[in-house]
Amino acid sequence: MSPMKLLLVIDSLGSGGSQRQMVNLAVAFKEKGNEVSFLVYHPHLFYGDELRKFEISVTEIIGSNYLARLIKMRRSIRNSHADVILSFLEAPNFISEIAGLPWRKWKLIVGERSANPRILGSLKSRALRFFHLFADEIIANSHENLKLIKKANPLLKSSKLRVALNIVDFNVFFPSDDYIFRKEGFLTILVPSSHQYLKNLDKLIESMKFLTNSEISELRVVWYGDIRDDSFEQAEKKISTLKLNQVFAFYPANKDISRIMQKADVVGIFSLYEGLPNAICEAMACGKPVIASSVGDLPMHIKDERLLFIPEDPKSIAGVLRYILSLSKDEFNLIGKNNYCYARENFSSNCIVNEYIKIIGEA
Repeated sequence: MSPMKLLLVIDSLGSGGSQRQMVNLAVAFKEKGNEVSFLVYHPHLFYGDELRKFEISVTEIIGSNYLARLIKMRRSIRNSHADVILSFLEAPNFISEIAGLPWRKWKLIVGERSANPRILGSLKSRALRFFHLFADEIIANSHENLKLIKKANPLLKSSKLRVALNIVDFNVFFPSDDYIFRKEGFLTILVPSSHQYLKNLDKLIESMKFLTNSEISELRVVWYGDIRDDSFEQAEKKISTLKLNQVFAFYPANKDISRIMQKADVVGIFSLYEGLPNAICEAMACGKPVIASSVGDLPMHIKDERLLFIPEDPKSIAGVLRYILSLSKDEFNLIGKNNYCYARENFSSNCIVNEYIKIIGEA
């Protein structure tokens, strides 16, 4: 396929997982000789330095209200002369679909990035998915996500629904020679995730009730992520009440999460629902064992059931924590090695971008 002009549309370039994936895609498309730019409507530029490095421009639309923003975004999209519009997330998808009416010359690919079952109970979310009828293709990073979209809009043709997995930058995420197993005697679990109810910190805290004092003394949970709702404040109170302050440590989102991940023993995802979070892909690329909720597509990527738990059940979480505490250094290394091989095979930039190019060509 000859070089294309792509406009990537998203709400912001903040620290979220969807934003990271779109930046990864932008860089990969640019490295293949395409012209790439961003259109956003919130002034968060967590990835600004990386985009400047690859000379990828960002246009920010300022609107005094939703309607004004919609009109300005529509005008900017229609005047972009792009060959392909690629959007991520609910509102940017809707804006991009509206921008194509009543006619358009460009191909429109919209990306669904959250397997949140709440969209089925929301009239607004269902209504917004109706406009997917005006897109050429709908891409998600998990089969679970596509099932929800199909339920939300049964009129969508299955042939328009595609899965493209997450991209991992293996120049950033890779096994480190500096890693020390259970440094200072503690098993360190890294949770790279924002603080929201759905991320399930509460049940992780509750799981400590099912561990012995000796087991708890061996655990350290380090959580990197920004606060999105009041779940964090409630969790802090429970940690204090249960006298678990020595177990949990919390930090804001960090651009150098790869180095933090390389030093951890385990990466944990405790969410109530997920499609395919970046953290799992990146942890595998770093050669780390991953423990996770048995939800969405996660069991497709984490084959060992002993590393999966029921997120609503603290006793189930505790069982997995007890299991990983029992593993030897050699057993950890074997799990990590297998995860690394899986990541190289499934999450490489070239593989995923070629899948997008294929989808664009067929649109």
